[in-house]
Amino acid sequence: MKLAIISDIHGNLPALEAVINDIENNNCDQIISLGDVAGYYCFINECIEILDKRRIINIMGNHDFYILNGVCCPRSHSANKCLDFQRKEITEASINWLNKSISYFNNKELSMVHGGWNNLLDEYIYEIDSNYFRDKSQKYFFSGHTHIQVINKLIDKTYCNPGSVGQPRDNNPQAAYCIYKDGVISLKRVKYDIDKVALAMKNAGFEEYYYRNLYSGKRISKSNNYEY
Repeated sequence: MKLAIISDIHGNLPALEAVINDIENNNCDQIISLGDVAGYYCFINECIEILDKRRIINIMGNHDFYILNGVCCPRSHSANKCLDFQRKEITEASINWLNKSISYFNNKELSMVHGGWNNLLDEYIYEIDSNYFRDKSQKYFFSGHTHIQVINKLIDKTYCNPGSVGQPRDNNPQAAYCIYKDGVISLKRVKYDIDKVALAMKNAGFEEYYYRNLYSGKRISKSNNYEY
């Protein structure tokens, strides 16, 4: 089976549409989302409609959890303003779909979570070694959350973050995902219409710093020094 793995869409419809089109051109059999369909950008319902229509499995992300449980992000004023906007826009059908999200996905060869295996929702994995997976039987491990695309080949395991569809943070503005087939992981990048999501955010009343980062592949910040 040829599997496409996506993550951290964050309400960015133009990015998701471009990635889905690329996945279809690559003739993938199934798509799994590592979570964070919600958060940041203003097309939350449209993104969920695409995932629902294609019966895409979603693993619960921390922003998905924030939306469903009415709680705030503990570290970002910007994220919370975007979540407040989405809470006013999200439909009952979208809420129902997010509520079907699973905590993790495992099979004989693969294990997938949103954050990490010590904290499914909110663990950031930037560096990793083979000891991290020593008690796990699978060979291939996937998580999102950092928005940074990477493959780490360990002694007898392989870890991959497919990167972010909707808000890459690895200095590459192209939407990111990966394909897995028969033990081979291929990292993918896709150009999309950033102007479209930027204009939508502007029209929704958001200041420029909420979306200018998309053009450089960075996190939201009022300056280059910190997240606001």
